[in-house]
Amino acid sequence: MNVARKIISEHLVDGEMTPGTPIGLKIDQTLTQDATGTMVMLELEAMQLDRVRTEVSVQYVDHNLIQQDHKNPDDHLFLQSACERFGIHYSRAGNGISHAVHMEHFGKPGTTLAGSDSHSPAAGALGMVAIGSGGLDVALAAAGEPLRIKMPEVWGVELTGELPPWTSAKDIILEMLRRHDVDGGVGRIIEYYGPGLDGLSAMDRHVIANMGAELGATTTVFPADEEVRRFLTSMGREGDFTEIVADEGASYDHHESIDLSAIVPLIAEPVSPGNVRPVSEVAGKPISQAYVGSSANPGYRDFAICAEIVRAAGERANTAVSFDINPSSRQVLANLINDGHLLSLVTAGARIHQAGCNGCIGMGQAPATDTISLRTTPRNFPGRSGTMEDMVHLCSPETATASALTGVITDPRDLADKYGISFPQVTDPETPIIDKENLLAPVPKEEALQVKLRKGPNIASIPDFDGVPDAMDLEVMLVVGDDVSTDEISPAGSRVLPFRSNIPKISEFTYDIVDETYHVRAAEARDDGRGHAIVGGTNYGQGSSREHAALAPRYLGLRAVLAKDYARIHWQNLVNFGVLPLEFTSDEDKDAINSGDVLELRDLHATLAGGGDVAVRNATQGTEFRMSHRLSERQVDVLLAGGVINVMKERLGGSGEPVATDQVAPGREDGPGDR
Repeated sequence: MNVARKIISEHLVDGEMTPGTPIGLKIDQTLTQDATGTMVMLELEAMQLDRVRTEVSVQYVDHNLIQQDHKNPDDHLFLQSACERFGIHYSRAGNGISHAVHMEHFGKPGTTLAGSDSHSPAAGALGMVAIGSGGLDVALAAAGEPLRIKMPEVWGVELTGELPPWTSAKDIILEMLRRHDVDGGVGRIIEYYGPGLDGLSAMDRHVIANMGAELGATTTVFPADEEVRRFLTSMGREGDFTEIVADEGASYDHHESIDLSAIVPLIAEPVSPGNVRPVSEVAGKPISQAYVGSSANPGYRDFAICAEIVRAAGERANTAVSFDINPSSRQVLANLINDGHLLSLVTAGARIHQAGCNGCIGMGQAPATDTISLRTTPRNFPGRSGTMEDMVHLCSPETATASALTGVITDPRDLADKYGISFPQVTDPETPIIDKENLLAPVPKEEALQVKLRKGPNIASIPDFDGVPDAMDLEVMLVVGDDVSTDEISPAGSRVLPFRSNIPKISEFTYDIVDETYHVRAAEARDDGRGHAIVGGTNYGQGSSREHAALAPRYLGLRAVLAKDYARIHWQNLVNFGVLPLEFTSDEDKDAINSGDVLELRDLHATLAGGGDVAVRNATQGTEFRMSHRLSERQVDVLLAGGVINVMKERLGGSGEPVATDQVAPGREDGPGDR
């Protein structure tokens, strides 16, 4: 077997490893971050869970670090109290990005992980099956339930050769995106193998595994080989190593090869990670920002190479450029200070930010209007940076640094002629500083049961939802195109994410990037007792795992989405909160629907239970068509019940008594309570 199937077979609770069929996986670890974790904790509260039942669960605070008012620090206190209550490790604000810190301290070969962040597959760099999921699925996994997905195909990618100077792991994953675009990995696990791995460190592999999410892949897996052993040993965790490699002659459902020696510096132009070209083809365009860091380039090497480039060049960043350095973890920052690399960056004019997600998620560092920002982040969806008219390009640390020095997009290979420097050789410290001080361990169960959840005025309980009715008349409130992302449905950034634990408030921002009237129109229809539908194209809901993109529209009265197909996580999130996801059987049916049309759906209960196509009548146009669905029997039960929480509350209720809370001044203007 290949590595992916070995790990899955050892964690298979039900189902068979036949691609496309439903399976349930035992989950060993869960990962949550604060932009999604607040909802996970509220979901655990709603289920009345006594204590998590995983081997390791960790809550990170890495997204909402800007404390411009009470909302973010209040949520940090809530998360810490919830971790104490439910038996979860807590990584404090400023300790670093979840994926990087998890790899340093918790990742373990051969285990499974469910993370409420779409880049959780980064842990696959250590030989794990790590799957990004909606928060409710992660809450269920933390409660001991299997993670339910459809068995993916396994796509083997053989790496041969060795990367040339001035290229790095980011260029490898950009090459994959150049070949296959943002939906090339849908329904697949990508497994890398071959002699080319010998030149890739564990953190290099993290870069590739992280951005497998941009291909739409379920996850990415690397073997747990001697390089993984070396990494774990350097982290003081050699005892966590288990060798897991593919059997000789292992087969794959799909296969591809990449000759690393042929890789060139690449860049993804706006507004998609799949819009990739060689840097040499766009060189010379002026830039205003060069940004290094994020979960997509979190390793010590990713920052040290920048420091060595500016030191060797003997130059400061161009005065027209903001050179932003975003350390991925406090531990990485400590080692950069210890080795002198931070001094090189500071004296070169770099701006040093706290360890966290920061500008990647639109929390500060927004670029100027109509100027190019080069970023080592994983995504460049429109407006994600915090600037609506942004021009974000994705690239390697080498390309970002070269361009920071020159003030224009620069192929880093040109630095050899411009400054007379050779490609710096950077290796990880043999004995790095290990920092665990800001990781708080769970408290004993007896003590945990006495903990009260600390709810500030901006935290509202999850609304109650009813099940899918047998008949619905739905106004089409919005018609959108292909590749709509969760950033467009429920935006990120400092104006929105502070309300992540307040569904009534965050719903006011739903789809405002696409249509600022949607929220008002949907809320008015809901208050009149009318539900609505949204019509979409292919890959609907790509991008972040944030369940707010399903939960907030549902709060506004969304009852069904009609799309050509869906991104995996968002499709499951819709089901989890009782929104019916249907799929067009022909493009003509989708194209014929207009905003404002009223769609009639009848006999839904029997039709869904029987697995048949759903009949839809467009009452406005007097036409009829049929739509398919891919719902399992369990998912139909969830929809009819109004969502997973309604199904699971009794089953997972622990003592059956509500979790104690310490609610502070509910109902303030900036934090309305339940509706």
